[in-house]
Amino acid sequence: MNRKTLVLPALAGLLAPVLAACGGPDGAGGSGNPIVVGVATQMEATKDAPAPFDPAQAYDVDAMNVLRGTLQTLLRLPRTGTTPVPEAAKTCGFRDTRNEQYRCTLRSDLKFSNGHALTAQDVKFSIDRVQRINYANGPGTLVNDIDKVETPSDTEVVFHLKKPDATFPQKLTTPAAGIVDHQVYPADRLYSGFELVGSGPYTLKADHSGERITKIVFTRNPGYKGAVKPLNDKVEMRFFPSSSAMEKALRKGQIDLMNRGLSPAQVKGLQNSRDEHITLQEMPGQEIRYLAFNTKDPSVSNPAVRQAMAQLVNRSQILRDVYSYVGDPLYSLVPTGLTGHINSFFTKYGNPSVPAARQILEQANIHTPVKVTLTYTENHYGASTAKEFAALKKQLNDSKLFDVDIKAVNNWQQFRTDSSNGKYAVYGMGWFPDIPDADNYIGPFLGKGNFLNSPYRNAKIETQLIPATRQETDRNAAGDGFKEIQNILADDVPILPLWQGKQYVAARDDITGVEWALNSSSALQIWELGRGVSD
Repeated sequence: MNRKTLVLPALAGLLAPVLAACGGPDGAGGSGNPIVVGVATQMEATKDAPAPFDPAQAYDVDAMNVLRGTLQTLLRLPRTGTTPVPEAAKTCGFRDTRNEQYRCTLRSDLKFSNGHALTAQDVKFSIDRVQRINYANGPGTLVNDIDKVETPSDTEVVFHLKKPDATFPQKLTTPAAGIVDHQVYPADRLYSGFELVGSGPYTLKADHSGERITKIVFTRNPGYKGAVKPLNDKVEMRFFPSSSAMEKALRKGQIDLMNRGLSPAQVKGLQNSRDEHITLQEMPGQEIRYLAFNTKDPSVSNPAVRQAMAQLVNRSQILRDVYSYVGDPLYSLVPTGLTGHINSFFTKYGNPSVPAARQILEQANIHTPVKVTLTYTENHYGASTAKEFAALKKQLNDSKLFDVDIKAVNNWQQFRTDSSNGKYAVYGMGWFPDIPDADNYIGPFLGKGNFLNSPYRNAKIETQLIPATRQETDRNAAGDGFKEIQNILADDVPILPLWQGKQYVAARDDITGVEWALNSSSALQIWELGRGVSD
């Protein structure tokens, strides 16, 4: 198989049937030779975040990819497309016209990997537990609109929602709704360590050096009962200190596939490579990057400061000079490709303009240059992050309106803890969607208990617009509400969107199912990977 680049319409869910023909259970790595996936990031346990595999804590893309293969949820996203399908549940559906009561019936004879029976009580325990622990940097926003969970029988679960929410079925597909064993997991605290008890398609064993994970082995769970049909018996996930080290391992055949963390230079290199044993596939991406503001920090508490920064940032220049156009400028918190997206920041600010930024600051009686520190994490979003923040610093300082310093933090968990505790005035973040809906780029970021722990509040967004969009079963009808929210955010600038990424998967040519490796939320589907025959 020659090296090639394929552009795949992941959100549309329309792929030529011939693509599925290259893989199958018979060639799925069942001979004991695991499929090895490389990841250029760190995963570790810390004092503040002791449970990397606990669904009450895990809320970054790598940890959630681990949980998707090992914990069951009532529903899951399909191979392609956005409409949830049954997983641990046999059937699910709303039982009222207001989208406030949701009922599921479980499959029969479900069991955890330790042999314990999985019942409706475990589902209730799991949801109640995430809400009770309410971990500061965790996924609680995905389930905090559940008022109560009832279990009429061992196989029936009824969710009563505080407010109507048409997106609730999609939220049940996320690891935040992962089902854990009530006999193993504590009800009111995190499950520390590196073990995991689930009922998903794989069991898990993690190797670690101290508190840092070095390798994860996924082994097909013989007791699994669900809709996923794994095309392999074993997958290894190996962790690398850099994307360059990961690429070297791929070229040497030490790993079979890599996805996250590729630098723009690597993407270009793989696109132009003459290595006939490596394929590179490009897929539409819903990843976004943005600057988050602590709106109570004195340096950026005045909205005019944030508006002036929005007026100065040159997204196209960053994508050209830092990312070699491996991405697109983003002018809204909601990315392109999702219903309700508008370019609200471009509408308000237009092209970068120093005179316009100066006018904003002068009208607010703000003395210049404004001193601001931008903080970023070195080892979570790829090696290009440092160059991106150097470019942002130069853009702002060249205006003579700002005096910007940049600060790097090399520990992701420490970065998340400190940012959540308000220690940074402005900091860089990325976001992979939990669900393929505009609500997932709005709800987790705004209101009480938001993902960023941001102090920003807007009563109209929280009490009127978000509830109204969640009532719309027809998601197209929710578009007007999302547009109004985006316009408000462009005015207040609690978050400054920067760019929207594309997704790339590079793999050895004997790996099949690569075209299905990512679902519509850009989540890794390790069960789709198989091993065929190299040309």
